[in-house]
Amino acid sequence: MNAGRARVAVLALSLAAFCFVTTESLPIGLLRLIADDLDVSPSAVGLLVTGYAAVVAVVCVPLVRVTARVGRRRLLTAVMLVFVAMSFAAAASPGYGALLGSRLVTALAQAVFWPVAAVAAAALFPPARRGRAAAYVFAGGSLAVVIGIPLGTWLGRAAGWRASFAALGVLCLVSLAAVAVLLPGGNAGGAAGVAAARPDRRRFRLLMATVVLAIGGVFACYTYITEFLTGVSGFPGSAISPLLLANGAADICGLTIAGIVVDRGPRALLAASTAVLTIAMLGLFTFGAAAVPAVAGLVLLGLGLPAFVTAMQARVLQSAPGDTDVASAWAASAFNVGIGGGALFGGALLPFTGVRGTALAGALAAGAALAVIAAELPVRRGAVRARAPTGPGTASIDRTPQRFEDDGTVRGQDH
Repeated sequence: MNAGRARVAVLALSLAAFCFVTTESLPIGLLRLIADDLDVSPSAVGLLVTGYAAVVAVVCVPLVRVTARVGRRRLLTAVMLVFVAMSFAAAASPGYGALLGSRLVTALAQAVFWPVAAVAAAALFPPARRGRAAAYVFAGGSLAVVIGIPLGTWLGRAAGWRASFAALGVLCLVSLAAVAVLLPGGNAGGAAGVAAARPDRRRFRLLMATVVLAIGGVFACYTYITEFLTGVSGFPGSAISPLLLANGAADICGLTIAGIVVDRGPRALLAASTAVLTIAMLGLFTFGAAAVPAVAGLVLLGLGLPAFVTAMQARVLQSAPGDTDVASAWAASAFNVGIGGGALFGGALLPFTGVRGTALAGALAAGAALAVIAAELPVRRGAVRARAPTGPGTASIDRTPQRFEDDGTVRGQDH
């Protein structure tokens, strides 16, 4: 595939990601409109979001395993077609049950889309550019938070909540058509399209632990960030939207920077982004009562999170011990476990520590993730020493100084 065609295909996948992330959280902005129209409680509308996330976390790995032999073009067009159909079904829902059902089916499609789309985008480019290609897909999700959800909320208030879901269906239909035409079929679009650069089961497990800890820490804090900004930092309610917009703008900046540097050193980016997240939440806990440090912490969270996600996917492509699609599904599941577990943990802390304590808990969890990343290199050193010949009678031993690469491999250095 030529470079121009590959870029357009990645943009189409990014647009689909925009649609999926927007629809996942859209009921939050339309909560009162949906509740009043369908005559249900706000908590029932909230279930449209929490139930959606739970389905993605639980079924992601099994569904990707089941569909592992399906070519990526066929699989992605199928799940996007499900999205389109369920978006129109949601717009036409006669009652709450029908809306909830359409949401849960959409969640099944999203559970397959994210891990497969990231790997499909990477497969279009040589190894030196695969991290950046996956980052462009994630950019669609970031733009959904900054642009998609606010625009969907505005459209819902102007034309009714059903119009927002219908518009997303039309938008994803455009993306579906482009993916169906541009993404390679056959073996190039199948499960064997991308092999891990250096498969390593232990390194992959450490990566999953890092994801759960870091994302759990972020969402223990970020889930309650509005309460933090108003209750601890003293911002009025009217300032929350501009503050979250600043966080969203930082998110896009973080993703842009990560896309540029990720292929130069994914492990270094993972460590740096985790450190930024740790510092951000520690700063919120320590200095968050003042306005300027609170804004700085919010911006650092926006910079660090997309960089972490980009590095995470690049590390999956490096260390996946088997099928990279399934490995990406494990990463997506770990990510959703972190989101849900972090939110529950932060909520459990509120009665005891207040909202300020959620920032400290988040910083400690992210700090533990940083420790896991730091522990990886000694593990690799031990593995290398275990393979080295030792003892009396050993033939010549290579004493060439060793250099440990970003991905944990070892190379000899010339004198």
